[in-house]
Amino acid sequence: MLGYDLSRPPEARDGTTVAMLLHGRGSHRGDLQALRPHLPDSWTVVTPQAPHPGHPWGYGPGWAWYRYLEEDRVEEESLARSLEDLERFVAQLPRLLGFQPGHLILGGFSQGGTMSMAYAYTHPGAVTAAWNFSGFLADSPIVATSGLGPGATPVFWGHGTRDPNIPHGLAEKGRGVLRRNGAPLTIGDYDIGHWIDPAEIVDAVAFVEGLER
Repeated sequence: MLGYDLSRPPEARDGTTVAMLLHGRGSHRGDLQALRPHLPDSWTVVTPQAPHPGHPWGYGPGWAWYRYLEEDRVEEESLARSLEDLERFVAQLPRLLGFQPGHLILGGFSQGGTMSMAYAYTHPGAVTAAWNFSGFLADSPIVATSGLGPGATPVFWGHGTRDPNIPHGLAEKGRGVLRRNGAPLTIGDYDIGHWIDPAEIVDAVAFVEGLER
């Protein structure tokens, strides 16, 4: 099973909102726990660690969700394994958390954002919504987008207009694919590079709260 870090409020119980956050390439499970102070106190935050060691692919001492190829293309085998591991992890969440999650938000940064959308679109209904912070929509037959439509998982896609790692042009390309297929999409563009702006978190939380109304 994937390793993970957990931040659970004392009052957490069945129906509590859970944010499952996926780190970026070459990072680790503790990274996105740094977002905990910016999220509602009543939420539980769980941050699993990717299954692939990053070092063999040149990603440093951390971990990766898939092997990156170029542009918006990824290695299929590594992506498929991570999707399978995430599926098992989600299935075990009630046991790991000690309660039955209410809304389950799947989000991530960079590779984690790409994975969040890939999981949401390959596992319809498994999560309430997905957050993509500075990731891309994987151009992969595994992540079929042609049949998404308005019933697909709602996505908040935040991206830096000055991002040198995953250029804003890739965000525009992926967003265009989702729009053409009628998938629910909320976007936020920010005058930043390859990181998460505090304003993104405010907008992402408001996006989830809007779904609940």
